[in-house]
This record gives sequence, C-alpha cells and structure tokens, in this order.
Amino acid sequence: MGADDKASTIFNNTFVRPAKFFLSGFSNIPDAQYYYVFLCFVYIMTVLGNVFLLLVIYLAKTLHTAKYMIVFNLALTDLCGSTALIPKVLDTFLFDRREIVYEACLSYMFFVWFFAGLQSLSLVTMAFDRFIAICFPLRYHSIVTKQTVALLLLFVWSFLATITAATVVLIDRLSFCSYLIIQSFYCDHGPVYRLACNDTSLNIIMAYVVLTSVVFVPLILIALTYVCITIALSRIASGVERLKALKTCTSHLILVAIFFLPLVGTNLAALTSYIHPNARIVNSTLAHTIPSLLNPIIYSLKTEEVLNSIRKLFKNIRLRNRLIPKVDSLSLLY
Repeated sequence: MGADDKASTIFNNTFVRPAKFFLSGFSNIPDAQYYYVFLCFVYIMTVLGNVFLLLVIYLAKTLHTAKYMIVFNLALTDLCGSTALIPKVLDTFLFDRREIVYEACLSYMFFVWFFAGLQSLSLVTMAFDRFIAICFPLRYHSIVTKQTVALLLLFVWSFLATITAATVVLIDRLSFCSYLIIQSFYCDHGPVYRLACNDTSLNIIMAYVVLTSVVFVPLILIALTYVCITIALSRIASGVERLKALKTCTSHLILVAIFFLPLVGTNLAALTSYIHPNARIVNSTLAHTIPSLLNPIIYSLKTEEVLNSIRKLFKNIRLRNRLIPKVDSLSLLY
C-alpha cells in the first residue's frame, strides 16, 4: 500500500487517526498575497522589537528588577508566540502547502494555544505588579521580589503547559472518519475536534476550561485589580500624584485592550450573529499577531527607565568604539 493510499491509521477497529489534515483558511480572499506580505512585515518587526527589548533588559543591570522580569517574560512570550504561528501560516497559504501531518497539527495547536495563554496571564502578572505598586507602595519592594515573581511565572508556565497538553492529548482519543478539512488558518482546537465522529464531550469541557483560564478569569482579575487601584487613587489628596500613578497604568490598560478586545469581540460576534468565515479568520490572525508587535513599543520602549538604559548602553558602545582605535595605535608604538 503506497503512502497516498494510507489515508488513515485504524486502531482496534475503533479509532481512526488521519494521516493529514487540510487547512482551508484564507479561501477566496481577493489579493490575499498582500495580506501575507503584511503578516511577514508584522513578524519581522515583532522579532526585531522583542529581541531588542530582551537584549536591553539583559544588558542593562539597572533593569534587573522584579518588574522587568515580568516585562522580559512578556517579550519572550510574544517572540515565541509569533514564531509558533506566523511562519507556518505564511508557509501554508503563501506557498499553498495546506496539508499538515496529524502529529504536526497537534504540536502546532499546543504551541499556539500555550503562548496565547502565556500572553494573557502575563498581563495578569503585570496587573498584580501595578496593584501592589499603587495600593501598597511602602511594601512594594518586600512583596514584589525576584523570588516572588520567579515563582509566579513558574506557576503560570507550568499551569498553562499542563492544561494545554491535556487539551491536545484528548484530541488523540478522537476518531476522524471522513471530513478532514479544518475551517481555520491553523490547527485550532474547536475546528479540529468538531471533525471527529465519536464522543467529543471531554474536548468541549477542556475547551471551556482553557477559555475560562486564559480569557474570562484573567479579565476578571485585571478588572478587580483596577477597581482596587481606582479606590486607592481616589484617596490620594494631590491631583499631581494621582495623575503620576495613573500614568504608570495607562500602558498596561492599552495592552489589555489590544489583546482582549479583538479576541472577545470576534468570539461574541461568532456566537451572537453571523460573521463571514474569512472575516473571522482575518480578525483572529490580527488578534494573535498585532499585540506581540505593539507590546514592546507601548509598554517598554516608551518607559523612561528603558529609554535611559538604552541611552546608557549606546553611550558605552560609542565610548568603547573610541577607546579601541586608541589602544590599537598605542600597541603599534610598542
């Protein structure tokens, strides 16, 4: 039996595992190649922005604080999340390689969901940092320590790895009998498990668990922290101090809006009314990719601490470049 004839693998005459899936996203979109060029541009700028931020935080000793451990984590998450999604999307649709091997599809699903979840919970961690800084300013440095942040981030990574792995593993117990076309631009969980021809109740439960864990609970926690922050700010007598404290939150609120509004808006539109599949797919790709592009610009590269660190780093580089020719000329004399 040739490779083309092996459409699926059958286990115990019950489970049918397909050899490949077919991704149908971006079908019949006019001038779609321009959108792929845009995604390529977004990915390049995302990589440059986040790598630059990671290097600045790593090289500038003044940024080796608990707060910038969280920022470093977000930049790393943005970089990995975009790398897990965009290159594969471009390879699939720009070069028309829409077939994806079953195992590769599950790996693809895991990494996209895992890093999307990390982005969400990283925003919650940032909200926690702002909450302690404004509501308990005198105790900030004793509460938000490097050890505390490291443990918090370790919990976030471990928790998301566990629930995402469980969600993906449960796909492997499904049987796919005939229709193998995924109505999405990547191996998304919902469009994949809906193709199965046996019981998907566990998959539906896990979908709700993940959705609650990475969308609804983070939004509620962020909202609660800002309620507490608003109450704390209302007790500050000086308007100048209130405005100064509020400015430290605006960047984070913009990031929250950029990440959650497209995600929640697209899903609500799909649930409450008809939305064209291509419109949903385009909105979903933007929701997955644009936050990673804007995060380093909005939250970090406009922050005074980061800008000062960048200036110092460039000064040191210039000073080093001036000293090297002098040292070389002195060595020639001897």
